[in-house]
Amino acid sequence: MPVFVTQGRYTHDAIKGMVAKPEDRAEAVSKLCEQAGGKMLSYYVTLGEYDFLVVSEMPSAKEVSAVVITAAVGGGVTHLRTMQAMTTAEAKDAFAAAGGLAASFRPAGAS
Repeated sequence: MPVFVTQGRYTHDAIKGMVAKPEDRAEAVSKLCEQAGGKMLSYYVTLGEYDFLVVSEMPSAKEVSAVVITAAVGGGVTHLRTMQAMTTAEAKDAFAAAGGLAASFRPAGAS
């Protein structure tokens, strides 16, 4: 199953609410992933530009998109970005496939 990495920020209201009543969001996010047919692998609160990072296995981009849209519409998170991740073995296969394609590809602006 494909692995996806999602980063996002909590809204001001979400942070205010969690300061007033601290909570661990991992259980809610895990349930949401399961309802969409996938599995949350890990949930991290992060420092820097983004407040959290979720790693999940989902059947496809459609299901992970549904999870992200559901989280966004709730209003507690913003600036969501999701990337598909691959193992180094999967990346090696992608590079091998690209090698086969590169020989017949003409880049933009090339003669």
